[in-house]
Amino acid sequence: MRKLIITCIASLALVAAFGSTVFAKQKVKLAYVEWDCATASTYTAKAALEKMGYEVEVLPVAAAAMWQAVSTGDVDAMVTAWLPVTHKTYYERLKDKVVKLGPVSTGAKLGWAVPSYVTINSIEEINDNADKFDGKIIGIDPGAGLMSLSEKAVDEYGLDKMELMEGSGATMTAALADAIKNKKWAVVTAWSPHWMFGRWDLKYLKDPKGILGNEEQIYTIVRKDLQKDMPKVFNFFKNFGWASPDQLQMVMAWNQEDGADPLTNGKRFIKEYPQMYKKWTGK
Repeated sequence: MRKLIITCIASLALVAAFGSTVFAKQKVKLAYVEWDCATASTYTAKAALEKMGYEVEVLPVAAAAMWQAVSTGDVDAMVTAWLPVTHKTYYERLKDKVVKLGPVSTGAKLGWAVPSYVTINSIEEINDNADKFDGKIIGIDPGAGLMSLSEKAVDEYGLDKMELMEGSGATMTAALADAIKNKKWAVVTAWSPHWMFGRWDLKYLKDPKGILGNEEQIYTIVRKDLQKDMPKVFNFFKNFGWASPDQLQMVMAWNQEDGADPLTNGKRFIKEYPQMYKKWTGK
């Protein structure tokens, strides 16, 4: 009897160990830059993947590190590749080491924006009004493709009276909010879709030389072996995307509400738009 009990205990221990291996959740790693559009897309993808039964880790990094992490397989995917212009350098260098899926959103745009009460309409007019802008172009994080293009624009348009200021998406919108509150002139590095175009009356300055690019699309980029290692996750990312830029902008606006949590809002979107979850997952 004692031998039987010992055997049963040993068997149960093996079953428990085996079961924990079999039923352990697979982990998916996502990289993103803390831009408002990237945050909204990334956390909505996380919410959907967790609903599918996966454990999901999100890693905020700089743009260059995001691309590098996917190319080396340190993360599985990212859902914020702006192409063909903004992230062209990264994609051209790493395209043989990653897989492009998507698009996540169409109708994307980069540019410099000002409040609508600013009386100039072109980047060419900035230098003559440098004092009204306090000599500053309010930028975002230095690793962003928009900042590289903005540096080029400063040179190409001869904006020698202006300084491109580094910061983040949050500091850029805070500076813009302060300027609008005080009816001051401000020019910021901007992109669409973005919640700020819904909150304030803004306009893009014309870019006659086309340095900041034309319409772009936002794509998903995944690591090379994802389809083989996690085919259901690969298929999810293959299908993942917004029905329109308005959906993305809506979730971005939710994330600006007091006490907002991006993951909670990702879950809210899935609950309110179940047809999108079904499209992404096939369920």
